[in-house]
Amino acid sequence: MKRSDAKKKKKKWPWVVGVLFLIGGAYLLSVYMSFTSTLKDIHSPIEREVSDMRVEEVKLEKKQPFSVLMLGVDERKGDAGRSDTIIVMTVNPNDKSTKMVSIPRDTYTEIIGKGSMDKINHAYAFGGIEMSMETVENLLDIPIDYVVQVNMEGFEDIVDAVGGVQVNNTLDFSVDQYNYPKGNITLNGEEALSYVRMRYEDPNGDFGRQDRQKQVIQAVMSEGASVKSLVNYRSIFNALGDNVQTNMTFDEMMDVQKNYRNVVGTVDQLYFKKGTGGKKDNGVWYYNMDETELAEKQGILKEHLQLNE
Repeated sequence: MKRSDAKKKKKKWPWVVGVLFLIGGAYLLSVYMSFTSTLKDIHSPIEREVSDMRVEEVKLEKKQPFSVLMLGVDERKGDAGRSDTIIVMTVNPNDKSTKMVSIPRDTYTEIIGKGSMDKINHAYAFGGIEMSMETVENLLDIPIDYVVQVNMEGFEDIVDAVGGVQVNNTLDFSVDQYNYPKGNITLNGEEALSYVRMRYEDPNGDFGRQDRQKQVIQAVMSEGASVKSLVNYRSIFNALGDNVQTNMTFDEMMDVQKNYRNVVGTVDQLYFKKGTGGKKDNGVWYYNMDETELAEKQGILKEHLQLNE
């Protein structure tokens, strides 16, 4: 090879590198713009600025523990809808852990703001997100800082957007047109929705359903945080924008991304299983919490939120 030819090839590389940086920069800018637009779409402020159970608002920039109420809502035409999935997560960046507990939707409790006892999932129908937050706070005796509402009909879009999820199924069953063998299985959005909704074939009833809900939610969180999701960012953002609402602001989401990114890796599952079910005088079936178990879970969550310090 002639020396002049070698020089020409060397001179081309700075141009190639420059083009790659330009493409990469344009891609990241596109991701950022879509990200900010989506976060503005899903932000839905609520009336209260801070829980009555806190002295002051949680400061995410200071890496303080916080709580999130996740509501999976089935909204029907002409109906306010029901929060058929009620999950509380507490996040502690100091020990890099997250605790997740499902509240049985038939739990008999005081509906705060309604002045009556009823199933906890009726709080959403009576008073929307804020009544749900206050009712869950009263039951668990902890502040609820943030809420995330997910439209369950659109949940399958979110699963598909992250490329599907893998779960460890503990029960061999069939529902709708799908078969779910025991072991590690990969689910698309439609399969995942049927998987989390199945209840009647499960010997654990609603408790088994809660476990599957938490499995899929944790898997979605894990997939959404993976590097490969950057390739599908548009479909992910579109699915979130269409089906998710939260009172968390854009700045707060950025603080969570910056200060809490390693926290979701360790999720400790908590369970309510010692209560009793039965019909009241009105003929409606309710789940009654075991008071000792409830107090135990309240203590665990309070400690995780560092409320006793």
